[in-house]
This record gives sequence, C-alpha cells and structure tokens, in this order.
Amino acid sequence: MADIVITEFMDEAAIRAHLSGFDVRYDPTLVDSPDALRAALAGARGLIVRNRTQVRGPLLDQAPALAVVGRLGVGLDNIDVEACRSRRIDVFPATGANDLSVAEYVVTAALLLLRGAWFASAAVVAGQWPRQRLMGREAHGKRLGLVGFGAIARETASRARALGMTIAAHDPFLPAAHPAWAGVDNLTLANLLATSDVVSLHVPLTPQTTRLVDADALARMKPDAILVNAARGGIVDEAALVDALRSGRLGGAALDVFECEPVDPAGGKAFAGIPNLLLTPHIAGVTVESNVRVSDVTARAVAARLAG
Repeated sequence: MADIVITEFMDEAAIRAHLSGFDVRYDPTLVDSPDALRAALAGARGLIVRNRTQVRGPLLDQAPALAVVGRLGVGLDNIDVEACRSRRIDVFPATGANDLSVAEYVVTAALLLLRGAWFASAAVVAGQWPRQRLMGREAHGKRLGLVGFGAIARETASRARALGMTIAAHDPFLPAAHPAWAGVDNLTLANLLATSDVVSLHVPLTPQTTRLVDADALARMKPDAILVNAARGGIVDEAALVDALRSGRLGGAALDVFECEPVDPAGGKAFAGIPNLLLTPHIAGVTVESNVRVSDVTARAVAARLAG
C-alpha cells in the first residue's frame, strides 16, 4: 500500500526531492480509473490531485487512513473541504504558485482577441491578404475590469498597466481602505461590466458566483468588449455566451475553464465555428515554470504534514 497517491501530473523532481522518504504511487491514469483509485487509497495517508480528481465523500470513505490532501493549484471546488475537515484531513492548496502564469494568460488572451489579426494565417497562405478586415485594436487606453481582486487579479493588473490599460475591479470582500485599491477604480459589478473593454473573472465557483455572467450580464457589456474566464467553469453561462458571440453582441471571449471538463464532444459543438472565441483546456495556470513551483509547494506541504 502506498503512503502517498498522486492522481494527476506533477513535476517528478519535486517527488524525488521531497517525497523520497515515503512509498509513493505516482499514476496520472488514476484520475480516469475510479475503481483503481479507490483501491489505491485503501491505506494511503496522503493524496495529491489537480482539478479533475473529485475528493468527496464516496472517495473519502475508501481512504480511512487519509490525513492530508495536496492540491496542485489553488481552486478547491473539486475537494469537499467540509468533509475533509470532519475527518480531520488537512487540505493544502498551492497558494500563489501559479499566479504569474494565470496573469500572463489573461493578458495574452486579451491582446490576441483585441488585435484579431492573429487568426489570419490561413487567409495569408491562401493569398487573400485581408489587411483592412483584420485591422484590430490596441490595448493602450482600454479599461480592464477585474471581477474579484485577489492575488492573481492584482498580478494581471500590474501587467495590463504596463501596456497602458486602466484598471477597474469589483470585489465586495476587499475593504475599500486596502492599499491594493490605489490607482484602481472600485466599481459595482454592473458598472464594471458596462464600462470595461476587457472583463476578466477572478472568483471561485460558489452558489453566489454560479452563472454570474449570464445573458443579462453579457447584455450590459460593451458590444465590442472581450471576456476572459480563466477562473472556474460555471461562472459563465456558456449558452448565453455563445449566443452573444454569434449575434455580434460581444467582441470576443477566451474560455480556459468549462462547466464540464473535459468538454463533452456533443456539447462542444456549440462552440464550433466562432472565430472570435479562444478555447484552451484549463491550462492558464500550467506552464513549465509554474508546474515546478506548484509541485514543490505541494510536495513540501504533504511531506511536512505526514512527518508530523
């Protein structure tokens, strides 16, 4: 029986550096093998996951010795934290370790969609030379609206400022006197949506934020605005977003997260054929560098907990 079970990919150097004193089963195929995962956890004291492994009651019931769950990332919506707490299982997210990667993704996606011309490769190869049609927009002077103003949003803001963007944010949980608000417009959600050229989401998935960006919210946005969701699937009403894009009521969107992950092929057809929609498979926080940081932080935390 393994002391520590790792169900999704992580930097193997971190395993060797910090978990060598434990019997480790590193098997990323376990995330797609529920029966094998339950069997692997029978005697495990530690579990390390990313965002796909569902750490909830049925799984926890099969892991009576479990003492710690390490999360290779920051979101905890795939982990029943209350169920873990009731079982005295500590949960350690890799807070801060992938902030830079997500911030760079958001800014990159915004630039890509504002400029638009980066989708022109096929047309250029075909000799069409559509210069006027592909005249895009600059980021300079545009307003970036951040829904949620935690650490990742603040990193995003600092990079957007370097491009000459102005910053607005909506975060009712951040006190108005907090120094992070310096140089940032503190707006209501409705005002932020109505006045921002780029809207980026930085909130967890909760009952209050589920489908926060619905048809009504999208209707409040500028008709040429860009929406970026690298937070959590379910915050955006995907059907309403598709409708807004297809009808020309939105300038573009980037989705790195989805209500169903991986995207079901049948449901994914709804996204097909929308030229100003950028889709990526939940990789905003995953770079070579962030994987090293996230893995190191998580491995250290799990090892320290099991070592007492």
